[in-house]
Amino acid sequence: MVEVSTSILTVKDGEEAQTFLGLEKAKTDYFHIDVMDGKFVEKNTYNKMLRYSEYIKRLSNLPLDIHFMVEDVKKAIDDFGSLEPNIMTFHYEACKDNQEIMKNIEYIKQYHSKIGISVKPETKIENIYEFLPYVHMILIMTVEPGKGGQTMLSTMIQKIEKLKKYIEENNYEIDIEVDGGINLKTMNKVKKAGANILVAGTAILLAKDYSKIIEELKK
Repeated sequence: MVEVSTSILTVKDGEEAQTFLGLEKAKTDYFHIDVMDGKFVEKNTYNKMLRYSEYIKRLSNLPLDIHFMVEDVKKAIDDFGSLEPNIMTFHYEACKDNQEIMKNIEYIKQYHSKIGISVKPETKIENIYEFLPYVHMILIMTVEPGKGGQTMLSTMIQKIEKLKKYIEENNYEIDIEVDGGINLKTMNKVKKAGANILVAGTAILLAKDYSKIIEELKK
């Protein structure tokens, strides 16, 4: 079954409540929280996403899908972990070595959250194979992280397929989430390749009817 995680990166100021409630009514599976620090990526959404996450927790029971695009992963885990997110995902590229990756995995466990690792487009998917027994999800970025509304890189389809094949060959139970340029034109390619959680922001939030887009993405 395919699930949808709606990125709230481009929610308009002053329309937060109606947007979040509208997305819940439209049956999005998760709220995707893009946490950026202005260092790992150019944009800085850190405080805004913390504020939005706190607001969502008061407003909705839907799970938070937190995506850290930050250099200081440990601090971000502390700041957002108190909100009891369903999953916290950090970037492979934010860690200086494999030891640091394992430390972040263990640290997230303390917050009883699921664990995800994200990889940028240029990172070889084989680099994260050794961590698969310890995580719940791999997030494949199909655009360069840090900006909304980009066009999906078609070469990422092979990356999804390669990861899916490796997961099946090793009998792992791991979600494959895909983020970047996901819309009604690109969704079938990533689903066919093996992705089972689709992150979409612009495609959903610009639609007149959230539920129609979300329903199509889930098919």
